[in-house]
Amino acid sequence: MNRRVQDDWERLVRATLKREQLRAAGQGHERAPSGIAGSVPASLVKTTNIDAILQAADEIQSEDPTVARIMCEQAYSMAHSLDPDSDGRGVLQFKTGLMSVIKQKLAKRDGAPIDRNRDIEHLWNFYQRYKKRHRVDDIRKEEQRMRESGTFSTDFGKMEMKSLEMKKIVATLRALVEVMEALSKEADPRGVGGLIKEELRRIKSSEATLSGEFTPYNIVPLEAPSLTNAIGIFPEVRGAISAIRYTEHFPRLPDDYVIVGDRDADMFDLLEIVFGFQKDNIRNQRENVVLSIANAQSRLGIPTEADPKIDEKAINEVFLKVLDNYIKWCKYLRIRIAWNSLEAINRDRKLFLVSLYFLLWGEAANVRFLPECICYIFHNMAKELDAILDHGEAYPADSCKTETGSVSFLDKIICPIYKIMSLEAERNNNGKAAHSAWRNYDDFNEYFWSPSCFELGWPMKRESRFFLEPKKKGIRTGKSSFVEHRTFLHLYRSFHRLWIFLALMFQTLAIIAFNDGRLNMDTFKSVLSIGPTFAIMNFVESCLDVILMFGAYTSARGMAISRLVIRFFWFGLCSAFVTYVYL
Repeated sequence: MNRRVQDDWERLVRATLKREQLRAAGQGHERAPSGIAGSVPASLVKTTNIDAILQAADEIQSEDPTVARIMCEQAYSMAHSLDPDSDGRGVLQFKTGLMSVIKQKLAKRDGAPIDRNRDIEHLWNFYQRYKKRHRVDDIRKEEQRMRESGTFSTDFGKMEMKSLEMKKIVATLRALVEVMEALSKEADPRGVGGLIKEELRRIKSSEATLSGEFTPYNIVPLEAPSLTNAIGIFPEVRGAISAIRYTEHFPRLPDDYVIVGDRDADMFDLLEIVFGFQKDNIRNQRENVVLSIANAQSRLGIPTEADPKIDEKAINEVFLKVLDNYIKWCKYLRIRIAWNSLEAINRDRKLFLVSLYFLLWGEAANVRFLPECICYIFHNMAKELDAILDHGEAYPADSCKTETGSVSFLDKIICPIYKIMSLEAERNNNGKAAHSAWRNYDDFNEYFWSPSCFELGWPMKRESRFFLEPKKKGIRTGKSSFVEHRTFLHLYRSFHRLWIFLALMFQTLAIIAFNDGRLNMDTFKSVLSIGPTFAIMNFVESCLDVILMFGAYTSARGMAISRLVIRFFWFGLCSAFVTYVYL
């Protein structure tokens, strides 16, 4: 095991070092802000791409000074519209410097006239020439073929250099497109304005893969695979991506569903359609599941075949680890889990359930602090998913349908729980109110510790006592099973065994001491007085249990209440009987 871990670590280090070496060799292709582009104030960079536009203008100055001047003027216009009074830090100095750069570019024309009405047409022609000269469409198709061929390891160096060059080209094209889009609003829609709008539509629909190197991701680029990412080409990672890929055995996706990015449909697309999870949550958890599976597979061994496959043991390991708390919750409540047995469900169903749990947790916000509530939600959603997977076509789950007809897990499941938790939190008076006056996370979570939680139903009933909004005065929802009253009596109740031990030891030693240390029959009879003391102190503790539970009787489990009552009467009778016998 240790040898395999060492080999995996060395493999990762070698890939990372090779990447850095290739990147160092291709420094000439990197885009480092320089000149006026490197002095854009932070207040402008956050909301615009002024720095990218100015950087592109610097790079194409030698090719076409007119286009560089147009882009600088557009950058100045954007800066002025964002901060017309130059109130931001460094904005005035930046605008002054940028205007100076524009005047220098105009002075280099040697007095030649400028027809600003033709700026947009000149910019459009340059954009067409730039794309054709750098073979943008051909390079994009070549990258796609290399990804599909799977020859990442042998062509990695070549792909690295090409990718660095492509980053520079794409960044320039992005800047040109943004400037054209801004200027096209005033252009003739029957002329170049119409051509630009058509190009913008084409870019949004068919050139998503062109920006693959700029698509944000955490560790593994899944939306648009990056050729420079070493982890994404590992066999176990490719096998994990293949494991969650959508197959013909799954329900058919709606015809109007659009897959964003350069990737195939996978299980997360179905979960998005069915439960309406947020797209950012989908992206994050897709990557999380892929890495979890890949890590489990790497501990078992690295796939060596051309088309890597994930071992069934790796799937089971991830499945049992992720759903461990849910399985224990079902056993505690003595209810049937969402599947018959581990052997009864195939690997696809396991991956669907793992993905569902991660998506649920990722979008649960503060509800993730209620682990048993998460289990309850997952239990019901897993049943819905199981029914949909047996259907021929994917359709939205009833529990997540909104009044407007859309599907949103956040609005229908999480927000109602969050709202009632927020209202209860407002009752704590910034931490000054007693704990007995409001429900906290534990009280909400303990509601799901008993089978009675299923009275909440699915979809959850808004009229349930669980969703009862707290009132400033009058009736309010009680605590679940424990109320933390502010009283010094907790010093005895919480440590009653210690107090009983100390009291009995003190009484015993005091009796022996007052009898001059003689251990005779009279001393022994006196020592027997610890019996009534022991019984009475236990009775006092049971009385405190009954008193300090006020506020939770309406919502506590019947077994818990009966246990308190039985203890109260038992120790009451015992203390009376032992005291009577002693006297």
